[in-house]
Amino acid sequence: MQLGRREIASRYRGSVMGILWSLLSPMIMLVVYTFVFSVVFKARWGIGGDDKASFAMNVFAGIIVHGFFAECVSRAPGLMLQYVSYVKRVVFPLWILPPVVLVSALFHSAISIAVLLVAQLLIQGFVHWQVIALPLVMLPLVLVVLGVSWFLTALGVFLRDIGQIIPVFITVMMFMAPVFYPVSALPEAYQGWLYLNPLTPAIEMMRALVLAGHLPSVGDYLLYLALGLACALLGGLFFRRTRRGFADVL
Repeated sequence: MQLGRREIASRYRGSVMGILWSLLSPMIMLVVYTFVFSVVFKARWGIGGDDKASFAMNVFAGIIVHGFFAECVSRAPGLMLQYVSYVKRVVFPLWILPPVVLVSALFHSAISIAVLLVAQLLIQGFVHWQVIALPLVMLPLVLVVLGVSWFLTALGVFLRDIGQIIPVFITVMMFMAPVFYPVSALPEAYQGWLYLNPLTPAIEMMRALVLAGHLPSVGDYLLYLALGLACALLGGLFFRRTRRGFADVL
C-alpha cells in the first residue's frame, strides 16, 4: 500500500492543480464525447433515459472502465525499465509492481465513480442502493487487467516494440467495446463479437447496476469471474517464468 500511495503522489508532484486533474481530465473528455456522439452522431441509450444528461452518464460509465484498463495496460510494458534498479535486487518482489499501478488506477477510477454517483444524485434525485455491489461486480475486470498487466510487463522486457503497439491496442479496445454506443446499436449478427472484448461485460454490468439498479445474472457473473481468474493466473505464471531473465536483458 505504501508503494501505491507513492505511485499516486508521484503522478501529481510539481503540478499546480495536483489531484484535481484526476477529476478534470475525465470530465473534459466527457463533455467532448457527449457532444460528438449525442449531438453529431445522435446516438441514444435505453438506460436512464434519452436526454443528454443520461447519455453523458452512460458514456462516463464506459470511460471509467476503459480508463482503468488503459492506465494499467499503457504503463505495463515499460514498468521494468522504469524500476530497473529494483530488478537487480534479488530480494525485491518484482511481481508487486503491476499491482501497484493497478492500485493507482483503482484510486482514480474510484474518484470518477464518485463523480458519476453525485451526478446521478443531482440529475435524477436518487442513487440505486444496488451500487454497494459495485466492487464485487468489478472484481472480474480487476483480475483481467491484473493478468494482462503481468503479461505485458514481462513481455515488454524482451520485446521493446510492444510499447509502440499498446496505444493502438488501447484505442481498438475502446471502439470495439460499447463505450460510446449500446450493444443494441449494432446489427444482431455482430453483437456477439463485442463480447470477445473483456471490457464489454464490465461496461454493461456497471451501467445496468449504477444507472438502472440491475444486478448481473449469476451465470454471466460467474463466467466473467472465471475468465478473470484464468487471466490473472496465466499472466502471473508467465511473469514468474520469465522473471529470471529480466536482469540479463536489462
